[in-house]
Amino acid sequence: MPSTGNLKVQVFKGESYIPIENAKVTVVQKKETSSRQLEQVTVSDSSGSTNEIQLDAPPIEYSMKPSDKLPYSFCDIKVEAEGYQTFIIKKCQIYPEKTALQECKMKTMKRGMRQEEIIEVQPNTLVGNYPSKIPEDPEKPLPPPPSGYVVLPEPVVPGFIVVHAGSPNNTNAPNYTVGFKDYIKNVASSEIFSTWPENTIRANIYCIISFTLNRIYTEWYRGKGKNFDITNSTAYDHAFTYGRNIYKNISRIVEELFSTYIKRWGRKQPLLTQYCDGVKVKCPGWMTQWGSKYLGDEGRAPYEILTHFYGSNLEFKRAKKVEGIPKSWPGYVLKLGYSGAPVRTIQTYLNRISRNYPAIPKVRVDGIYGEKTKETVKTFQRIFGLPATGVVNYPTWYKISDVYVGVTKIAELRGETFERKIFIPHVPYKGVGAVPEMEYPCDRN
Repeated sequence: MPSTGNLKVQVFKGESYIPIENAKVTVVQKKETSSRQLEQVTVSDSSGSTNEIQLDAPPIEYSMKPSDKLPYSFCDIKVEAEGYQTFIIKKCQIYPEKTALQECKMKTMKRGMRQEEIIEVQPNTLVGNYPSKIPEDPEKPLPPPPSGYVVLPEPVVPGFIVVHAGSPNNTNAPNYTVGFKDYIKNVASSEIFSTWPENTIRANIYCIISFTLNRIYTEWYRGKGKNFDITNSTAYDHAFTYGRNIYKNISRIVEELFSTYIKRWGRKQPLLTQYCDGVKVKCPGWMTQWGSKYLGDEGRAPYEILTHFYGSNLEFKRAKKVEGIPKSWPGYVLKLGYSGAPVRTIQTYLNRISRNYPAIPKVRVDGIYGEKTKETVKTFQRIFGLPATGVVNYPTWYKISDVYVGVTKIAELRGETFERKIFIPHVPYKGVGAVPEMEYPCDRN
């Protein structure tokens, strides 16, 4: 049987989470075996999403080992909505047995604007021609304030990150301000294959998060007078294509892990986790992406994969602060039978979100986690690609918060400091591979 993958398109008003209903979505895929092309037309629903569209994809074997055959197929996407600039994606990448997610952030049409915004997805770094990483000392010197630039007492997850679309000294390249989680999802989708084992994907995402938070914590570019946090040059940082498609499984994992990073014992800063593919480029002492894939095939846990390459003196640490969120996670999972202020907060957020997402039923704001609250949470989780458990765990709390901020335009108040109260219980370290699935962070300190 021919291989297939899926595509789901999500249409929003600008940088918000406000959905656009009845947007016309046209998906075109050229047939590999002929000059014909397959065109599918659909519209977005009240949540701004299309149904999953099935498309041809190459055999999954093409992504299981290095090959001269592309592991993904392509499609072009055109999104049209009255009053908005037409959004076009060229070469959206479709893997077998996986769902590609394409967010379309539509700009209100104004006089003098171009009729179309066009984004072309760049090749995955494992098959494309990219410069290899220039080695750096992973431990950055941290001079004490006020003589130095590092002012944060510990790493903080930013709400947004500024990405420079070029090498550090290319003054003509644009900057893009994107959500931190969106950035991590974009990089992971650009640098690894979504068909790889989940533990391999987790290990690579930990590396991307840790490297990125090191850049932010050490103010590596800001301290040099730059107006950005990181670049999209693989010689210096990570691959990043503004507006490209991501993958449902990668998105789910990032929502879970986005604030957890790797560090050395006794060190504050996140480890600058440099890596290479291990085939076109060799990098002793760093993780290799193909090497991590083969260890994942063996069933190795993410911690085992990472210590295999970076040494045993590693620990996972969850950042205590996430910027841009009105209230931090209470430190425990909310579920049926629970009550209190955190439940009231979630009920309030979900009721506000439901104004823009009518599929999400409203609930009584009484601070009691009953059956109706559980079903409302489940509906939210289904719409936003989270496991529909009906409980508010760490990733669900922060996704609800993200969407609430997006639909209420709190994101425009990026300079405002929100009060943060967070309880992070101490959980003893439980050995190899113990952290990723836990409700609480693992801390050796």
